[in-house]
Amino acid sequence: MERVAVIGASMTQFGNRDMWVRGLLAEAGHDCLERAGVAPDAIDHLYVSNMASGEFEGQTGVPNALANDLGTISAYTARVDQTSASGGAGVYAAWQAVASGAADHALLVGGEKMTHRSTTEATDVIASLTHPVEYKNGVTLPSFAGLTARKYLEKYDAPRESLGKVAVKNHRNGVDNPHAQFRKEVDLDTVLESPIVADPLRLYDFCPITDGSAALLLCPESVAAEHTDDYAVISGIGGATDTHVVHERTDPTTMRGVVESGQEAYEMAGVGPEDVDVAELHDMFTILEFLQSEDLGFFQKGEGWKAIQNRVTARDGAVPINTSGGLKSKGHPLGASGVAQVYEVYQQVLGEAGPRQVSADIGLACNVGGFGNCVTTAILEAGRWATRHRR
Repeated sequence: MERVAVIGASMTQFGNRDMWVRGLLAEAGHDCLERAGVAPDAIDHLYVSNMASGEFEGQTGVPNALANDLGTISAYTARVDQTSASGGAGVYAAWQAVASGAADHALLVGGEKMTHRSTTEATDVIASLTHPVEYKNGVTLPSFAGLTARKYLEKYDAPRESLGKVAVKNHRNGVDNPHAQFRKEVDLDTVLESPIVADPLRLYDFCPITDGSAALLLCPESVAAEHTDDYAVISGIGGATDTHVVHERTDPTTMRGVVESGQEAYEMAGVGPEDVDVAELHDMFTILEFLQSEDLGFFQKGEGWKAIQNRVTARDGAVPINTSGGLKSKGHPLGASGVAQVYEVYQQVLGEAGPRQVSADIGLACNVGGFGNCVTTAILEAGRWATRHRR
């Protein structure tokens, strides 16, 4: 099986955009093709990662419309919906298309339009992914996050301020991301004194409602060198599903989907957590950064909070996490988030992240759906030609 390369990547401005999802997707798709120097009619497969365009704006048939907007007729098209992990699932689908030989060029575009809905309406759409019994009784993802955060703090004797420091770190990183929704630092007191949403989590422990899109262009590595010297390779990728009902899990502070998808990606790439130089984790809630960093093996169980306290996960730390600002600062347009995570890792391993740049040869992106219900983990490395070019 030939290695799969990423030869182009783009990301729109995240935030409150005066544009519907179809326009957002076209913006990222056009930019990605232009950056890669690949003609639209060269695309064999076009994937659209999107959770809820029908629910948010009554727009269905998005992949077909996007093929027309981008000029990729007659490419095979498909929509990928795996809730808030739709972006990561789209990366997996595009990777499979190229790795299997079904496509020489696969374009993935992920996006969501959300800000025209109220917070209550958006939360209700997202909450529909929960089990019907939970949904009927008003259980939402924020409530799961609050319950899990409380259990984690008590189980591992972690101070409440450690969660606040995740928000502070990621907002600081977002200042240097020109595409981020929030490019403003916040201090710890502001985070800890913000309104309670789901005790012990407060307003600044949650990501915003966001519009935006991101895109990736994939091809076999043997083809990549024909287009560019600067490309990345998806050296490992894995996906897993956990229980639909959170209370059926043996330990809600362990996300089994993260553990298993990470192990699969590590095994394929032939690396371990100690080899990862930078990671983008799905911090829809601050507690998720702790859980994923532990379940991916960066830290021992129950010690993720110590890493933030000791600045290990800061941009200048030993394990930089969410250099993009994460979902917390960058924003979380559901279908785009997993694609944007890979976009950041792609920039980091190619040395193109500007003021956010860290020393990175290997990067990891973990995209989570629901409260760990479904997960995709991808590992990227600079391609052979790109590595030589950098040296």
